[in-house]
Amino acid sequence: MQWTTLQTAMADTGYIADDDLAMAIHLALSLGRPLLLEGAAGVGKTEVARVLAQIKNTQLIRLQCYEGLDAAQAIYEWNYQRQLLSIRAAAEDGETGRSVEQRIFSEEFLLERPLLKAIRQDTPPVLLIDEIDRADEEFEAYLLEILSEFQITIPELGTVSATSQPIVILTANGTRDLSDALRRRCLYAHVAYPDRTTELAILKARCTGIEATLAGQIVGFVQSLRKEDLEKKPGIAEMLDFAAALMGLGIADLTQDPVVLQATLATLLKTQADRDNITTEIAQRLAGKAA
Repeated sequence: MQWTTLQTAMADTGYIADDDLAMAIHLALSLGRPLLLEGAAGVGKTEVARVLAQIKNTQLIRLQCYEGLDAAQAIYEWNYQRQLLSIRAAAEDGETGRSVEQRIFSEEFLLERPLLKAIRQDTPPVLLIDEIDRADEEFEAYLLEILSEFQITIPELGTVSATSQPIVILTANGTRDLSDALRRRCLYAHVAYPDRTTELAILKARCTGIEATLAGQIVGFVQSLRKEDLEKKPGIAEMLDFAAALMGLGIADLTQDPVVLQATLATLLKTQADRDNITTEIAQRLAGKAA
């Protein structure tokens, strides 16, 4: 699949990727390398993985990262309760020693977590490692073996090599710096907020039937709003929610009803400080400029 063909396929699902992002995804697929996507929250990084899974008609396996994430939660762990029950049953039957140990540390008692599950699929899945920068630095070391060799070492069972190599997408919001070792193993793309033309195309693709005038006003309003001093700038998902809310309320012009416009800011502004900062007067000024 050529990168332009991939770009078109993504557009058919409603995801409008610019040339740089489409090329980065194409190269990651062609070279079999993980792709690291960085950018502000809400610009569509996670959606890339969902779209790829749809295009490839394969499973999406997601690992949501957070502080304190460890191997047991991300890679595998043993079913300790079943192991204890098996040990008790064996003791009642007079069975002890190595045979019991071999049985309780077998596939029967192994719990797959996202990383192990991803490399054991017959059909290559899309593995989304979401917000990797929220995990501790130590967790990155667990990823290096997987991302370089696509294999996992389980001391009790040995090395598990990939049945098929997953398509790996990592996302980061800039919470902390990632290690050079992790970056070396990935291709890279920065995902920015879309320009007016791209965001308008996204809106029209996702909200079919929207009037051209209202669509232009929505995109202009949201892009102006992002330039204000906000704790959390509205992303693409928020823009689409805003559009759906306006359409549902029968609003054809952003300057039509100041009260309704202010109320629909609940779809765009997600902290009380931002709601307080964007007064009715400011919202009307931005709506006037967008019109």
